[in-house]
Amino acid sequence: MERKLRMGMVGGGPGAFIGEVHRKASRMDGGIELVAGAFDIDPKKSRQMGKTLCLDKKRVYNDFQTMLEKESALPENERIDFVAVCTPNHMHFPIAKAFLNAGFHVMCEKPMTLTVKEAEELKVIVQKTRKVFGLMHTYTAYPMVKLARDMVRQGDLGKIRKVIVQYPQGWLARPIEKEGQQQAAWRTDPKKSGAAGCMGDIGTHAANLAEYVSGLTIKELAADLTAFVKGRRLDDDGNCLLRFNKSAKGLLHASQISIGQENNLALWVHGEDASLEWHQEHPNYLHVDTLNAPTQIWKRGNEYVGAKSEAAGRATRIPAGHPEAFLEAFANNYCNFADTIRAKDNKQKATELITDFPGIKEGVAGMKFIDAVVKSSKANSKWTTI
Repeated sequence: MERKLRMGMVGGGPGAFIGEVHRKASRMDGGIELVAGAFDIDPKKSRQMGKTLCLDKKRVYNDFQTMLEKESALPENERIDFVAVCTPNHMHFPIAKAFLNAGFHVMCEKPMTLTVKEAEELKVIVQKTRKVFGLMHTYTAYPMVKLARDMVRQGDLGKIRKVIVQYPQGWLARPIEKEGQQQAAWRTDPKKSGAAGCMGDIGTHAANLAEYVSGLTIKELAADLTAFVKGRRLDDDGNCLLRFNKSAKGLLHASQISIGQENNLALWVHGEDASLEWHQEHPNYLHVDTLNAPTQIWKRGNEYVGAKSEAAGRATRIPAGHPEAFLEAFANNYCNFADTIRAKDNKQKATELITDFPGIKEGVAGMKFIDAVVKSSKANSKWTTI
């Protein structure tokens, strides 16, 4: 396929944060072009967004159903190749389901669905349609996270004993959803966000990161969720004890009421022979410790990183000392997602290197994590199987 992939978008209208991130990241490597969209539930705002993006007004739609009907009717060499779902959580499942069944590939925001039942149904649809499905867990796409994953894979840490992951923010320390703050309003609404607030929004990122790097699976957890802000219907803070397979233990903390914290996602993995540490706010560095030795600091962009991890090398765009971060990580998932579509359309087998992006498996795992966290907390932090 010697052309750009044609991308459609649902959501990401005026005032939305994540839609613009998807647009910037998808075009970073030059292989994807946004050509159509239904950007807002308000048709006027959708048209406004289309005009801002200089799109053909005929391909700016009032709703996703119209978009699906009109795009499906276009010749194969004109219609979109895939859709990016950038709506609040409650719309992820119906949109992804409809486009997959109509023969389109899908990139979806997380969490994947509202319920485990929906997640399992979507898994069956992906398997049946054989379309490429991506889930935008951004943080596993950083080069130094891929390096950390490969260090664990290669046995540098020995058997993993403990995994600690945190994701504190402070932006919901006050009831700003009552002041009309768009991002806060839907995230604190159970009908739009789902069964969990903070744990669904950022706790799932923390759990996904822990499993990706450690290569382990969370099997049981004991959770304590709290809504500290008076009148808030969903949790804004949570703590979990974790039990992984292969006897590893762990801790997960996520919060959106920790004043002074911005996006302080961080991970520690402790093995029998070594430990590693990574911080999202300082993403170009990976700290590695062994017994009775100075801390090693691995720096993104150096040749030794690519020599150790082919995936980290592929995910690196610019030389050492020039920071790469959030948008580039987003773009790494889009790059691998697009290359997997190209391989599939060319009837070629996609290599592990390009299929290294979150998908339906991670989506189901995320929903089971949320379900177990909520059940455990309601049962007074009872150990709950995922």
